[in-house]
Amino acid sequence: MIQTFFPQDRVARSLTVSTMAFALSSGVFYTVSTLYFTLVIGLSAATVGLGLGIAGGTGVLASYAGGWLADRVGAHHVQTVATALNGVALLAYTFVSDAVVFTLIACLAVITRAVGSSSKQAMLARWYTGPERVEVRARMRVVTNVFIGLGTVAAAAALLIGTASAYRVAVVVAGVLLLAATVPLAGLGRQVPELAARMAAVRERTASTGPSPLSDRTYIASVACNAVVATQFGLLTVGMPLWVATTDAPTAIVSVLLVLNTVVVAVLQVRASRGTDDVRKAGRAVRRASWLLAMACGLYALAGFGNMIVACVLFVLAAFAHTMGEILGEAGGWGMAFELADQRSAGAYQGLSQTGYAIAAMFSPILATAAVEHGTAGWVGLAALFVLAGTGAAAVARHAAGGVGGFHLPQRSDRTTPVPAPGASRRS
Repeated sequence: MIQTFFPQDRVARSLTVSTMAFALSSGVFYTVSTLYFTLVIGLSAATVGLGLGIAGGTGVLASYAGGWLADRVGAHHVQTVATALNGVALLAYTFVSDAVVFTLIACLAVITRAVGSSSKQAMLARWYTGPERVEVRARMRVVTNVFIGLGTVAAAAALLIGTASAYRVAVVVAGVLLLAATVPLAGLGRQVPELAARMAAVRERTASTGPSPLSDRTYIASVACNAVVATQFGLLTVGMPLWVATTDAPTAIVSVLLVLNTVVVAVLQVRASRGTDDVRKAGRAVRRASWLLAMACGLYALAGFGNMIVACVLFVLAAFAHTMGEILGEAGGWGMAFELADQRSAGAYQGLSQTGYAIAAMFSPILATAAVEHGTAGWVGLAALFVLAGTGAAAVARHAAGGVGGFHLPQRSDRTTPVPAPGASRRS
C-alpha cells in the first residue's frame, strides 16, 4: 500500500501526485456541480442534462483524438496541457450566465478531460511493460478512488453552508486543484530525460510505420466487449440508488454501499490485476467479472422482494459481488487494452480504448434506469448482457493469443516491447 501512494519510480511518483490532485478535484466538483448549476446559476435540470449530454458526445471523439495527438506530440506534453485546460474550464463555470455558455464550457471540460485520460493511458503504455504496466495502472485507480472520496468529504462543507458563495468557492477549489495537478507533470521531461527520448523514439517510428487501430478488428472487438462490461459503473452511481428507493431498505444504505465499494477497490484492485498482462488471463478476468456482475444483478433484483433486513443484506452482498466484478473487469480490460495494442501507435490504440469507456459512460445511465424501470426482467436482461460481453472478451483474448478463427496476435516484439532510448535507463 505504501508503494501505491509513495512509489519510488520518479515517473510513477509524478503521476501519482498529479492523480491525487486530479481526484480531489473530481470529488469536490462532482459533489457540488449539479446543485451549483441548478441552484446558483439557475439552469433547469433539463438544460443541465442536455448540455452535459452534448458534452459527453464530444468527449467520445476527443478520447480517440487525445491518443492520436499523443503519438505525434508526446503523451507527457498532451497530458500536462489537457489537465491545465481542464482546470481553466472548471474555473470558467463561475462566469456562466446562460445555457449556451454552460454547454460550451461543459464541452471544453469534457474534451480536455478525455484527452488527458487518453494521453495518460498512452504514457503508461509506452513507459512501462508487462506486469508492471498493469500494476501501475491499478495503483493509479486505487489512488483515484481514495482521493475522490476525500474530495467528496471536503465538499460536504459547501453543502452544509448551502450558500451561493460556498458553491462557487468549491468550484474554484476544484479548478485550482486541477491546475496544481499539472505541476508534477510539467517538469517531468527535464527530470527524467530518458522519458522524452523514449517518446521521441516511438513518435519517429509512429510517423512512418504505425498502423491505425481502426483497421485492427481484434482490438475493436476487445474495445466493444469491454465497453459493454464497463457500463456497470452506471449501476453503482445511478441504478443502485434508484432501486434502493423502490425497496424496503433505508436510503442511507446507499452511502454504506458506496463506502464498501471504495474500501474493497483500495484493498484488492492491485492484487486482482496481477497476471492480467497475459492476454488469455486478461480475457478470463473479464469473463469472471461478467459473471460476478450478473450475480450482482440477480441479488439487486431479489432485494426488491424482501423486508428491510433481508433487502439490506442482499444489497450488501450485491454491492460486494458488483465491486469484485468491477475490479476484475477493470484489470482484464487494462490488460487487453495494453497487450493487444501495437506499440508503434500506442497513443491511438489507447485513445480507442478510452473511446470505448467514454461510450460506456454515455449509455450506462440509460441501461441502469431501464433495469430499474423494468424490475426483475430488467435486471435479468442486464445480467445476460454482461455475461454475453464477458464471454466475447474471453473469446477475443483466446483467439488473439492463439491466432485462431481469423484473429492473430503479432509477436510481442512487434506489439508490446517499447522502443528503447539509446543509452538510457527507464528507472530514475
